[in-house]
Parts: sequence; structure tokens; C-alpha cells
Amino acid sequence: MIPGSTKKKLDSPVQYLKGVGPRRSELFEKLGVSTVQDVLFYFPRRYIDARSVTSITSLGVGEKTTIVGSILAKEVRRIRRGRQMLSMLITDGSGTIECMWFGRTYLDRRFNNGDILLLVGKARYYQGMKFYPEEEEKLDIDSDELPLGEGKVFPVYGATQGLHHKTIRRIIKGAVDAALDGLEETLPAHILESQNLPSLRWAVEKMHFPENSSEQESAKVRLAYEEFFFLELLLALRHRGRSSRRGISFEPSGDLVKQFHSTLSFELTGTQERAVKRIYQYMHSSSPMNILLQGDVGSGKTVVALFAMMRALENGYQVALMAPTEVLAEQHARTIKRMMDGLGIKTVLLTGAVKGNDRDAVLREMAVEGPLVVIGTHALIQESVIFGKLGLVVVDEQHRFGVHQRVQLVEKGTNPDCMVMTATPIPRSLAMTLYGDLDVVILDELPPGRKEITTRIVSEKKREQVYSFIREKVRKGDQVFAIFPLVEMSDKLSLKDASQWHEKFKTEVFPEFRVHLVHGRMSHRDKEEAMRLFSAHELDILVSTTVVEVGIDVPEASIMVIEHAERFGLSQLHQLRGRIGRGTRKGYCILFTNEDAAGSSMIRLEAFCETTDGFRIAETDLKLRGPGELIGTKQHGIPAFKVADLIEDYPLLERARTHAFETLKNDTELSRPENALLRSEIQKRHIEGLRLLRIG
Repeated sequence: MIPGSTKKKLDSPVQYLKGVGPRRSELFEKLGVSTVQDVLFYFPRRYIDARSVTSITSLGVGEKTTIVGSILAKEVRRIRRGRQMLSMLITDGSGTIECMWFGRTYLDRRFNNGDILLLVGKARYYQGMKFYPEEEEKLDIDSDELPLGEGKVFPVYGATQGLHHKTIRRIIKGAVDAALDGLEETLPAHILESQNLPSLRWAVEKMHFPENSSEQESAKVRLAYEEFFFLELLLALRHRGRSSRRGISFEPSGDLVKQFHSTLSFELTGTQERAVKRIYQYMHSSSPMNILLQGDVGSGKTVVALFAMMRALENGYQVALMAPTEVLAEQHARTIKRMMDGLGIKTVLLTGAVKGNDRDAVLREMAVEGPLVVIGTHALIQESVIFGKLGLVVVDEQHRFGVHQRVQLVEKGTNPDCMVMTATPIPRSLAMTLYGDLDVVILDELPPGRKEITTRIVSEKKREQVYSFIREKVRKGDQVFAIFPLVEMSDKLSLKDASQWHEKFKTEVFPEFRVHLVHGRMSHRDKEEAMRLFSAHELDILVSTTVVEVGIDVPEASIMVIEHAERFGLSQLHQLRGRIGRGTRKGYCILFTNEDAAGSSMIRLEAFCETTDGFRIAETDLKLRGPGELIGTKQHGIPAFKVADLIEDYPLLERARTHAFETLKNDTELSRPENALLRSEIQKRHIEGLRLLRIG
């Protein structure tokens, strides 16, 4: 029996629930479940709606369908040309069918006789009816629960070894009976009424035990809306906090912008011109500018940022540009210094590699008021670093930094303007959660003259053909990136590594060419020298890890070979591919993959080959890999939603966002009696996020 009042029951350790005890409570801990309330909010991973499951005896030929059945027998067969096929005999109580997988024999090790599988695929008739699954998932249910009853919605929970699905379901039923009444409502009555939402208690109960799919959907909408609403309310609070502060109103007071524009050897694209105009409007405002400058690889974000820098500099302020790596910071410094020298503006570089007297000299320059461009890495946010008159902060490759680091740099000045840049395209739904409190400026047009990049997935047996192609291209002056997932050989991972293959390329594969190695473990000086040689075309092939993912600009680099491409995310692959085709030569991106790569990995890579549009790629990546985690200090994903889905529930996200911002507009302090519950809830949920309201 759970001790204490109904409220205390919710905070009680899970072990006090009937049927749990000390041993099972340890297993629940593995699932992230510690208290009775955690049990109530441990929702099913998915549901099986009997209406969406086809019985084996009712299968039609050629239609994509879902079946659920247990494995009676399985075997791996060798077929023609050395290929292998996995065959499983599946029954669902109504009938039996043979299921066939070609080239995916690793599934033989994943599943055992007696396992219940959910299979999505098509039936075809060849020497009898057979089923060819495209998706498969093991269900933790017993064979006596098959076939699923008509109209039944069956919850499927995430389980762990030693904690069976049926046991989890029984324990959750006990928690609902014993403690559901203790759940306090989280949304005020006026929101429930205006948004036509059911109560929290009803929603939690129906997420676990719906009578039908309609009840489950209503429960999901209620809980997903709540997750979105409180996140968007936090973002609205951040936006309000920023807008209420007094910032710098930059005036078009000099000729520096015109002088800079006249030095450019190219015309701005239409989207760049519109972006600059909009940014100048923000900079002229009396509130601190806080924008996200988002653009695909090669869209010209740096030039737009330079126009913003010129406006701050001509007003007598300092500018800080923070990059995630020393290599990228140094590349920015070289490029920008050339421009600034001609305009009479001083540029300094501060990274971890700048030490001793050189560092002291840079710090002295920074401490003096007056126009100055400071470029650096995390070294810029060290306590000893003082700016004389910081007016604009630019953060490059924002996804590499956390909120705290951005806050620390901004706090080096007095409410300076802030621009964060990312070349990682962000789907609209994700941008509304990641940067929902920022003003977003998008560059969606590439400069003219960029060559098309052809991307291909290549099997191991065509490796020699790829090498012949590379030899032909390099003899014509092209340069090559060869990307590997590891620096050195690993005992745990059977993957090719950069160090070993660098030697192999030099001595066996491409002995006639200039081959060099670069990776993150090398000293700063060695990395810089490798990049310099490659940029100066004193190297033909650069063997590397993902250290070259961002900021490396080598116009003659036209070929990128990526080993074990299935190990990389789509956004990372897109960044890597963005290193080639930046000059006049056509680009080629070649993806070598492991033959045993999972089906989902191949779907990702095929989607990557179909387009070079970063926003389409980002949407696919989000759909296939999920958004990850964000809130508070992490800026690589989003909050870990229990129920909400950024892809499926995007209309609900828009609705919640509109409502949250309207709520705060009408009650800026959430001080009205009807909003007291909102104020209390957001303090409980996002205490760390609220502490960071100053910059968002």
C-alpha cells in the first residue's frame, strides 16, 4: 500500500506500488521511472489499432499492410550469386505466411522463435503467397493476446530485460487506480475551455487505457498541447524580457558601410540585400537585436554579418565574432583582416593558441574603447577578457555552442546586439522551439555560379572504380576530401580509420599524389599547416575526420569521399558536402556504406542523394532521427517531449505558440488570478530556462 495522502502518493518511490518492490524498482529506474507520478506519465511508445492490422488470411497482393504475428520458425538461405535471404514463418492465429528479407540477415540474430512481430510491408504471389516486410518491430505481448480483438486499441510500452510488457501494463493500471485522483490540473479552466481540451486526469488515464482510438487521440492532443504551450510561454517570456531592455541604437553615421560595399568583387544576391536591410532596422531599434541568421551552406552568411559589423564599427563600437574551432576562427581572422586593413580597422585574434606576451597585447587592445574586430573561440568568454566598448556579438555555427556560452559573451558588454549564425538548416517546427524567441532572418538563395553536386551511394565492390575516377580528376587539377569516422583503429568498432588509411593512400592507392592527414587530435600548428597546404593547392588529397565539417573554403576541392556514411547524421553529411563545389568545378560526393547498414540508415542516405536543399534534408533528418534534447543549457535539439511530435503535431505547435504569446501580451506578468496556475507551472517546469531569460 502506498503510504500518505493522495498528493504524497504521487511523490512516493515506485517500489511502493503493488507488484513492484526493490528489484523491479531498479528496472523501472532504467526506464527513467522513479516515482508513482513517473509511472502515470510513462506513456505507451505506440498503439496497435485492430482496424489497422490485417489478418494473414485477409492479405491482398500488392497493398501496403500491417500484420502482427509470432515466429514459428526461421532460417537464413543462400541464394544466387552468393546473396543471402532470411525467411520466417509467421502466424497470427488466423493463418500462417512466409516472410522474406533480402540482404538483411542480421535480423536473424535480433529475433527468436516465439517473438511477436509487427510487420509493415506488401504481400506478393510467387510460388505461393509471401510477405515482404519494409519495417519490423518486436512487440512485448504474449501469443495468447493474438489475434487482437476488433476495435481494440492495444498500448505498446518500452520495456527492459526483466520487466515484461504485460507486467508494466499491470503496474500502470494499479498506479492509475491508486493515485490518479492526486494529479493536480496544470492548465487553467479558461484555457481548457477555449482550446476544447479535456482534464489532465482524463487524458492520462486514456493515454494508457483508451476504449478506442478517438479517446487516445483526444488524450494525446491534450498532453501535447500542454507541452508545446508551456515551452512557447517560456519563449514569450524571454522575448518580452529582451524587448523591455534598453540597447544600442546604431545610426548610419559614417561611410564605412559604403566603403566596405565598394570593396566587394561580387554583387549581393537579392536575399542578402533584404537580410542586410532588415538587420539594419533591428540595429537601429532601441531594444537589443537578437537574431538568428540562417542560411544553407554557401549562401553568404558571413558577408551579411560583415555588413552588420560595419554598422557597429562606424558607430565607434567593438565587434566580437566567436567561432567553435580554432581553425574556423583563424580562417575568419585571415579573411576579415584583409578587408579591415583596407578600411583602417584593427583586427585581433584570441584563441587558446594565443599565449604569453601575444595574449597580453591582444587583451590590452580589447580593453581600450574604439572600433575593433575581435575574432576568437571560447577564449573570448574567459573571466580575464574585458571589452572596452562591445556593441555587437556574432556567434558562428550556433549549434556548436550552449546558451551559457552565448550569455557569457553578451554579458561582456552592456546589452549589445547579438547575431547567431547557423549553416545547419532548421525545419520550421524545430526553429520555433530552438529559437522561438529570436527574430529569424533566412538566406534562401545561393550565389550565382555554384556548381551542381552529384551524390552517390557506392558499394565496396566498386571501390577501385571510385579510385580510378579520383585519379582521373586529380590529374586535371581537382582536389579531394576523404572523410573517416575515426582517427585511429578501434578494438570496439569495425570501422576504417583516418590514420591507417592515410598511410595506405600515400603508399598503395595514390602514391603519385600529394596526400596529407588532418584530425582533431593534432596540434593546432599541425592542423593549421595542413589546411594551409590544402588551400594553397600544395596537396591533392586531404584525409580527415569531421574536423573539416564547417568553415573550410577550398575552391578547387570538388570530390568528397565519406567512409561509413551511415554513421553520420544527414545534417552533418550536408555540412561535409558543403565543403566541395565552391568553385568552378562540378562536385561529386561519394558515400561508402557498410553492407549490413540498417534499413533506416539507407533510407536517410537515399534521401540525402536526392537533394542538395538543406531545408528538405533537415526535415528528413528530423523525421527519421528525432529532435534530441535542448532545454536550458543544451542547444543541439529541443526539450524531451513525452507526447508531442514536432512533425505530426506541427499545427498544434502553431496553435499553442499563438495562444502563449497572446496570453503574455494580455497579462505581461501572469499576475491575473486566472493565470496564477500558469505562473506556478512555468516556474516549476523551466526554472533554469527562466534564469536565462536575459539572452534566450
